[in-house]
Amino acid sequence: MPVLSVQHVTTYRYRRPVGFGEHRMMFRPRDCVDQRLVSWMVEISPEPALLRSVPDAFGNVITLAGFTRRARELRVENRLVVDHTETWLDAAQVAPYARLWPFTYDMDDVIDLARVMERHYPDPEHRVDAWARSLLPESRTGSTLDVLMAMTRAIKHDFTYCARHEEGVQDPARTLALQAGTCRDYAVLMMEAVRALGMASRFVTGYIYSPAVEGRVNQGGGATHAWVEVFVPGCGWVDFDPTNGIVGSRDLIRIASVREPRQAVPLAGTWTGFPADSLGMTVSVHVGAGDINAAQPSAAASDSRRDGAPERSVVRLLDREKPPAGLPDSEQFERRRDRNYAAPI
Repeated sequence: MPVLSVQHVTTYRYRRPVGFGEHRMMFRPRDCVDQRLVSWMVEISPEPALLRSVPDAFGNVITLAGFTRRARELRVENRLVVDHTETWLDAAQVAPYARLWPFTYDMDDVIDLARVMERHYPDPEHRVDAWARSLLPESRTGSTLDVLMAMTRAIKHDFTYCARHEEGVQDPARTLALQAGTCRDYAVLMMEAVRALGMASRFVTGYIYSPAVEGRVNQGGGATHAWVEVFVPGCGWVDFDPTNGIVGSRDLIRIASVREPRQAVPLAGTWTGFPADSLGMTVSVHVGAGDINAAQPSAAASDSRRDGAPERSVVRLLDREKPPAGLPDSEQFERRRDRNYAAPI
């Protein structure tokens, strides 16, 4: 069982001290049969006056931070370590009634899966439907797993990966037309194509490990990553990463599973100041083998102290919570909202 670690740093800078509203973070890994959380901590500067974690409707952990201090920099560092077990698809484990497509879910499953079986994006010319069905065997029936794997590999081999930092995702029909996109665009396309075939699918956000061995150079490193899960009777939720052609959980660290991408923004919040105050943001993500928490402080941490930035407070979210405090008065400032500080690219 390999140990994988993540260091994810987001830094937002301003010309002068600004106020910060509530910030919402999706950073804590999901505990699953193939992924066990070993440790998790977040370092935030300036120190939040209120910090708490709550579950959302999908069982993901949302961390909320409130601030009373103004600052010229907001720095959030997410560090985690997981025991990761690679899973793969075994055709023998698929429920007999679902081994060939088309199939229908059991009535009890349909009740719970209904919302993630529905299409969420417009497709007036049915291009996504046509593309999904073009991957079926000529008989229009075939192995369910073969259909899903063909879809995953078609995106990997036929599309051009292009990193894009803008907010949001492309409509699946546009991704098809361009034959190009980011990991989140590919995930949405596959999610909608799977739903077009009557199966349940979810959007997943997390991280990807890209070991420099055996030729395994995965796309999506250096940022958060996105892929899909499909509910396969007998196997449960199975991971499919169309960006890298991965079937199963190899190299994938799962943070959140949701119905649609807007529910899985890694870091979002508001700040109070003049529009010209913003100097932009930087994001770095490192995923490696071993326990990153055992390492020495990062160079970035040392550099920030030399530049006169305030000392960062280490907030162990599982252990500590502060009482609420009021937010600063902001009548003379413009309140602005910043999303996708670290969106999957």
